[in-house]
Amino acid sequence: MSDWSAGQIKSMVPHAGVEGGEVFITCEGFDTSDYAVCRVMFGNERGKIVSASPSRVIASVPECETGVGGDEIRLEGASSSFSAAFILGTKIADNVHPVANPAIDRDDGSIFVTLSGTRGQKVPVSIYKISPDDTVSPFVSDIVNPTGLAFNREGTLFVTSRYDGTLYRISPFKEVQTVASDLGVATGIAIDKQGNIYVGDRSGTIFRVNEIGESRPLASIEPSVAAFHLAFGPDGDLFVTGPTVSSHETIYKIDAMGNVKKFFTGLGRPQGLAFDAEGNLFVAASYHGHRGIVRISADGQKAEVVVSGATLVGLAFDDHENMIVVGTQRVYRLPLGIKGYSVF
Repeated sequence: MSDWSAGQIKSMVPHAGVEGGEVFITCEGFDTSDYAVCRVMFGNERGKIVSASPSRVIASVPECETGVGGDEIRLEGASSSFSAAFILGTKIADNVHPVANPAIDRDDGSIFVTLSGTRGQKVPVSIYKISPDDTVSPFVSDIVNPTGLAFNREGTLFVTSRYDGTLYRISPFKEVQTVASDLGVATGIAIDKQGNIYVGDRSGTIFRVNEIGESRPLASIEPSVAAFHLAFGPDGDLFVTGPTVSSHETIYKIDAMGNVKKFFTGLGRPQGLAFDAEGNLFVAASYHGHRGIVRISADGQKAEVVVSGATLVGLAFDDHENMIVVGTQRVYRLPLGIKGYSVF
């Protein structure tokens, strides 16, 4: 008689993922004698087995319908079946085009994402709003190539356009108002405790914009082939990523005087970033050949992939300890139990 409880999952890297991500499973007793019947299940969804042996399995996270998630991974072999906890991210929006972090309205928990389009493309809807019940609705239609999104202390949404180098403010009546212009290829955005707005020009300059729209260069780093991404850490310093042609990229740390230091080096195509309340930095990047969300310790000494995903470009934490991650077309929610850090 077959013992369907025999075997175990001993370890797994990482313990969470979304469509296209790879999961590396170390196991014991996985019966691969009949490979045709071997399966890896993510919740109720079947993943693709990349490779399998009795002691090691590599599997790809499957595409799921909107609203479908999961809380376990299960190996099913010829005569064995066993499972372990795994967080399968729930897709909450599709057919969008984020190129940086989503923004979360702290008043009601709504999530804002862009449909950025190709350079110079004017799309019917520039920014979408995802309500707390996951209803997706058009929000703004008048910005070409919206890129960075951020809310200030008062709950006003600011948007950068990499097309015209402009920083915009969205009024409570959804009116698009110019705050500052001539900001180069304006991409990343972050706001400090005093309300100053920082905009990354991917040509190499970080601008500081005050409350009346005056802009001054704060610092310069190496130009990016894609976009700059900005986030403030608990220590008050500004952290910046900007992908180049290298596969060994750096996260930069900039203080209030504009002094630039290297915080962490060794990532592939690092993009959106966010901090948790303990000071750990999370960044959409590749690390040691694995793409997803990488967690870097507060001292910059340790890094590991904590969410697997093939096309992730940004993330944010909501007020319910969920991580909201965005790919090049989709938005996902992962209940990771992580409290995010907020400047305000």
